[in-house]
Amino acid sequence: MSSTKVLNYRNPSLNGTITVPGDKSISHRSVMFGAIANGKTTVSGFLLGEDCLSTIDCFRKLGVEINVEGTNVTITSEGMDQWQEPKEVLYTGNSGTTTRLMLGILSGTKLHTVMTGDASIGKRPMRRVADPLRLMGASIAGRENGQFTPLAIQGTQLQAIDYTMPVASAQVKSAILLAGLRAEGTTIVREKEVSRDHTERMLKQFGADIHVENGVVSFKGGQQLEATHVNVPGDISSAAFFLVAGAIVPNSKIVMNNVGVNPTRSGIVDVLEKMGANMVVTVDDESAAEPTATITIQTSELQGTTIEGDIIPRLIDEIPILALLATQATGTTIIRDAEELKVKETDRITAVVTELKKLGANIEATDDGMIIHGPTKLQGASLQSYGDHRIGMMGAIAALIADSPIEIDDTDCIAVSYPTFFEHVNSLLEN
Repeated sequence: MSSTKVLNYRNPSLNGTITVPGDKSISHRSVMFGAIANGKTTVSGFLLGEDCLSTIDCFRKLGVEINVEGTNVTITSEGMDQWQEPKEVLYTGNSGTTTRLMLGILSGTKLHTVMTGDASIGKRPMRRVADPLRLMGASIAGRENGQFTPLAIQGTQLQAIDYTMPVASAQVKSAILLAGLRAEGTTIVREKEVSRDHTERMLKQFGADIHVENGVVSFKGGQQLEATHVNVPGDISSAAFFLVAGAIVPNSKIVMNNVGVNPTRSGIVDVLEKMGANMVVTVDDESAAEPTATITIQTSELQGTTIEGDIIPRLIDEIPILALLATQATGTTIIRDAEELKVKETDRITAVVTELKKLGANIEATDDGMIIHGPTKLQGASLQSYGDHRIGMMGAIAALIADSPIEIDDTDCIAVSYPTFFEHVNSLLEN
């Protein structure tokens, strides 16, 4: 059952220290790689969001032993050849990452599997993954020739391909690389614009011999991964909401520890710096598998900017909250080259523009992004989340600067990536 929240803050300020939940992308992959590998993989800092729990559920149905104690997860596996054919459908919930990456993994097994998700997943395009996997010999069937779930996969022996990515998509790239583990020959993926590289980093961490250079990833199939320990840093996509809140809410100072600052994900930091944010980033350990930092953000005087080109894949999930930020910046902010937003949990271009307009924002949609004129005083309104966690959180942060209450429908969707979101908002308000 969905929940509606009415948020009414009176002259708030945000002060204090928080640790954002574990990175969603890395949490998903830690379970996937732990299930593929031979031995006992341990994970710390795991995100207990609904999406990542869907991944755990799928692998349990494949017979993999997974134990969860708080944010510590243990995956015990004897490798993919020991997985069991599931007696029931693998349900991926709202998780596009689970659905698309599992396509790559399952295609190279000896098993017959069926995957489906919720209503949102049923509308998200899957042929962008299914088609390159079919070039490798994968047997994938689904609605509209594999465009939509449910999807049936008959595992088979795969052949490596040399594939040039038509769009920057870490999910498509990762699905091909994961399929490549079981393929005969050398799998090569070429990117014009480098998307997030958690899969490549984790392949190395689990012992794979993989070559990455100038947007080209290559490795030989048939390699056996070995279990290891994965430390999941805080999710910069979750931190983004408090980075923006700290910058736009008066008299605020927020410190966030252990935030992942992987260079393929840290585009929001670059944009905030370009817009003049009062922010300090202190890197903890650049040599770690996934670098982390402590980030301090304070109320800032911001200038509009243009966000385009190769930075877009590095902040694609942060664009909804960056659009809110832009409403409080002086001048015009232009976001372009972001067509990928149309095939997220919802069409995020339309959703962001529609909801921010309700608040009085001077914003217009374009074919590949949006144009925002600021600064604008925001007013209260009734907002839709569209069942999209990032749209829901955008509305909640907007309520901190609106001049009257904001009502948001279906805030339960926020638990997909940030179950403790409102707890963190309240803790910063109380200081």
